[in-house]
Amino acid sequence: MDNNILKNKKHIHFIGIGGSGMYPLAQILHSQGYFLTGSDNNETETLEAVRKMGIEVFIGQRAENIKGADLIVHTAAIMEDNPELMEARKSGVPVLERAELLGIITSWYNNAVCVSGTHGKTTATSMITQILYTAGTDLSAYIGGKLPCINGSGIAGKSDILVCESCEFEDHFLKLSPDISVILNVDADHLDYFGTLENVIKSFRKFAEKTSKVIIVNGDDENTMTAVKGLDKKIITFGFSDKNNWYADNIKKISGLETQFDVYHDGEYILTVNLHVAGNHNILNAVASIASVNELGIFPADCIKGLSDFKGAKRRFEKLGYEKGITVVDDYAHHPTELKATLTSAMGMGFNKVWAVFQPFTFSRTKILLDDFARVLQIPDKAVLTDIFGSREKNTYGIFTRHLAEKIPECIWFPQDESAEWTDERKYFNFRQICDYICENAQAGDLVITLGCGDAYKIAKMILAKLKEENE
Repeated sequence: MDNNILKNKKHIHFIGIGGSGMYPLAQILHSQGYFLTGSDNNETETLEAVRKMGIEVFIGQRAENIKGADLIVHTAAIMEDNPELMEARKSGVPVLERAELLGIITSWYNNAVCVSGTHGKTTATSMITQILYTAGTDLSAYIGGKLPCINGSGIAGKSDILVCESCEFEDHFLKLSPDISVILNVDADHLDYFGTLENVIKSFRKFAEKTSKVIIVNGDDENTMTAVKGLDKKIITFGFSDKNNWYADNIKKISGLETQFDVYHDGEYILTVNLHVAGNHNILNAVASIASVNELGIFPADCIKGLSDFKGAKRRFEKLGYEKGITVVDDYAHHPTELKATLTSAMGMGFNKVWAVFQPFTFSRTKILLDDFARVLQIPDKAVLTDIFGSREKNTYGIFTRHLAEKIPECIWFPQDESAEWTDERKYFNFRQICDYICENAQAGDLVITLGCGDAYKIAKMILAKLKEENE
């Protein structure tokens, strides 16, 4: 990618500017003085924020929207038959996919902290951002979810620090220019693209090789250590074991969502953290964050304050409400390893019963990891499944929800006509069936958690609305 492609560009148009991955890029480019326009299909809170920056936004995507633009940016989700993209191709205006633009932007910073890993990227990126923001650092940030303290998924600052979530999907993170790279873990995911775990490990190694200053890695994760083995780079490890440079010890559960632990660096006690997001995986995210900001000169007191203030990113064990004695939570977990971590934490919180409402995401992932999904979905008291959210795929795999449900004892699901066309009407009928079932069977003292990276959170909101209506 030509890192000079933005030179002499004056008007940049974003197709899908309201996306969580587009908004931070628009913020940064706007702060650099570029004239921006954008389009999207639906009004959202993010579009309101974009307009407040003085950026014109078109609702609906039409060829004339790109008039005057000398560069077009789009996400991977934009199809080739999109009228704006087709017009850009026809006109010869340069076109960048979002990940390509992000890669260029990371090269502008002397301290680009690029946070990677199969699981936990959004949370760890958010923790690092929260610590720096609370410490008064004028940073820029690019996050795959919304962080309350910055009121969105990104922020544009004036310092040389950028905190950037770095996704391995289709090797997007290999377009970045990391100064400080973080590898939280390496697991078998996106196998429709990578094919094997070995290929996933190879990609993370390529990512690590691009790092200019220091690589911060999970020393307890075998795949991660394989990825960085033998690299001629400065490598710092974190984990639970005292063989790591940074590690957590003396872990105490204070309440369902609060954990206290001590952090050590090369055997020396550094600080005590009170963390308000549950699970051992979040302790690791916190330790990785502390190791990262230490490289930027942030003091332990700022880590204590930042992590104490951190209450999670949106859709990461996010408490949505409490009605009729039932707690309703939503979480982004969509891979077996993430589900295991989230559901194990939920089962240890003291609720009478945990109801896990899971929306499988993509046919390929569901097919390839079917047995792993079946195993971890036996952790909660009750597993409830939606139809599979196909996203960018067509069901050429012949996989349906029943194939997963049949492997989970006492699983609850609602058979659909497998030959029927996938429509929003069909999906929301399925959501309504699940909502009604949960509201009829969940009891006071129970936890209902919706899970998945699609739109399962809408079921959680439907459940809360119905329970509130019943309570009035």
